[in-house]
Amino acid sequence: MYRLMPLLMALLLPACSLTPGMQMKAEDNLSDVLVPVSVNGKMTKAKLKIVPITADLIIERENIRQGVADTLPPVDDSKTVYRLGPHDRVQITVWEHPELNDPGGEKILPELAGKVVDDDGLLYYPYIGNLPVAGKTVPEVRMMLTHELSKYFKKVKLDVRVLSFQSHRAAVVGEVKTPGIQAMTETPLTVAEAISRAGGASENADLSNVALARGGKLYKLDVLALYETGGVKQNLLLQDGDVLNIPDRKDNKVFVMGEVGRQQALDIHKGRLSLAQALSEASGLDFNSSRPEQIYVIRTSAVNPEIFQLNAESPDALILADQFPLQAHDTVFVGTAGVTKWSRVLNQILPGSFTSIMTRASYVGM
Repeated sequence: MYRLMPLLMALLLPACSLTPGMQMKAEDNLSDVLVPVSVNGKMTKAKLKIVPITADLIIERENIRQGVADTLPPVDDSKTVYRLGPHDRVQITVWEHPELNDPGGEKILPELAGKVVDDDGLLYYPYIGNLPVAGKTVPEVRMMLTHELSKYFKKVKLDVRVLSFQSHRAAVVGEVKTPGIQAMTETPLTVAEAISRAGGASENADLSNVALARGGKLYKLDVLALYETGGVKQNLLLQDGDVLNIPDRKDNKVFVMGEVGRQQALDIHKGRLSLAQALSEASGLDFNSSRPEQIYVIRTSAVNPEIFQLNAESPDALILADQFPLQAHDTVFVGTAGVTKWSRVLNQILPGSFTSIMTRASYVGM
């Protein structure tokens, strides 16, 4: 046995620097690896600060999240009423003056009836000529026509209605059953109405992260909150040119790695997954090999990645874990205990188990 000890020591001493499997270094509360980050609008590389998960951090992040959720486009009351625009088809009926109405009356095809607003927003009508109607409501156009025709006829009575709504449209794309362009009518088009017109959301839709593109800006909408808790603020009125994108939840995953019962990728269901839930779904920490004080959440980002650390040596730290929400593409990593690393080094360096070698060595020494 004693003749093998020098060989064992020679093999084991260099192994102190070997740690089979992944590990996380956190010296001076900084990451060990340089990563790309954005500083003053320019990309550079730096080590990331490892931020402890505390009650203060959770409160701060929740306040930021609420602030982002409240950042919605302003409501424009003028958009709640339909206003005429180019390519709209309008039917004008003047009572007791059939010569001013569509020839053929009810026999004319609907797609040929009425008059079309031209590209300049003008509507041609006999006796009046070109009337600027773009941006006007139906009642306003009725008043304009009545005023102009009163110059030629007494007691003018007329009606105006839109036969075909073509000037204002919004697009609904992504995880809906029938994506495409939707025309806006006299009934204001809301987010919920647009999704319903598109056949409803598909089974893969992530309604908690709906994106609205408007005027060169992107707004995040939690439509799931509208359906489940009545969050009417999320049910915005759509405007001409809006694009509503319902994303795919298949890409909405969190990855759990390290010393857990089962390493895997987890889906974020209904936009919610806490750190505690993720650890539980992964069958919890491996108490034989993990370091509870080294639970990391690595949040990747093209601009500003982040690393958070939870010290769960005390069981009540799981309260913090339950209140810490994860985001899509987060990686949860649980560190490896030192004794486990040592055991794994032995298993890599020595043929067979350390116990069997020591047993054989004892027989040799006898």
